Amino acid sequence: MGLQLPLFTYPGVADRDLFGRVASIAQAAEASRFDSVWVMDHFYQLPGLGKPQAPMFEAYTLLSALAGVTKHVNLGTLVGGVTYRNPALLAKTVTTLDVVSQGRAIWGIGAAWFELEHNNYGYDFGTFGERFEKLEEALQIVKSMFVNEQTTFHGKWYHVTDALNSPKPIRAGGPPVLIGGSGEKKTLRMVAQYADACNVFGPVGRVRTLMSILDEHCSTLGRDPATICRTRLSTLVLGDTKEQAEAVVAGRFGAKNIVDLPEDKRAQITRMTTYGSAESVSEEIQGLLDAGLTGHIFNLPAAHDIDSVHRAGEVLAPLLLT
Repeated sequence: MGLQLPLFTYPGVADRDLFGRVASIAQAAEASRFDSVWVMDHFYQLPGLGKPQAPMFEAYTLLSALAGVTKHVNLGTLVGGVTYRNPALLAKTVTTLDVVSQGRAIWGIGAAWFELEHNNYGYDFGTFGERFEKLEEALQIVKSMFVNEQTTFHGKWYHVTDALNSPKPIRAGGPPVLIGGSGEKKTLRMVAQYADACNVFGPVGRVRTLMSILDEHCSTLGRDPATICRTRLSTLVLGDTKEQAEAVVAGRFGAKNIVDLPEDKRAQITRMTTYGSAESVSEEIQGLLDAGLTGHIFNLPAAHDIDSVHRAGEVLAPLLLT
């Protein structure tokens, strides 16, 4: 039961006060029984959420600061872009977060996709296939540095020789690894081979298909599929009624009703949004759990309103926490 923070544009909150509000949100999530808090690993705000000029924190600096104002929640990126950091430095960064938080780091990682950031910051974007090659090499380097005294790896993209990582992570075996993405051939195979958790998108039918494919990869690799935590990311909009929540969702796209939106926008809502009354949201989440998920990560459009975090926790905890 995770809370993701994709936005740092809060009404009436000046830039100098942003971290204070983010800290309050994380503390409210912890008090409301969320077991993890996640931030995006981006340098610009994403299309659909805001303009590139909107506030965006560097992920690991923010997570380390949040470690100091929370006690129990796990902390991670949903998900990190493999192209943004040398893997050996990334191993050191995630390890530092784990030590600072006393064993609460989760290493969230993916192949990266936001080309504008790469172009403007001078990172090599490369092809789709090249980014996945980098992801697989990084997984091997970072996981080795979590546990081994020295790591030597010479791949196509990355090279490390006798790389040290001291101190070691607090968690035995290193922080859990979460790979984000819904790719059937590459991403889910790497989940089965390297990861402790996955994060996917999609409605219940798509989720069921993806979980079945992940099970097939596990069978091929000899992995126990029950050892993988399976999560979905979605935006949660709670209303007193389903119709009220639907109106809020439609309003975010400039319409009064979802049926009035273009087909591509309706598909985006189906893939990325969970909305309704407490009862209807509970039914949808239960359907996703029945489809093979073992957890769920949400963001809240009004997370800056601390009461919305508490209300979400009240609805979600009976479903997702045992």
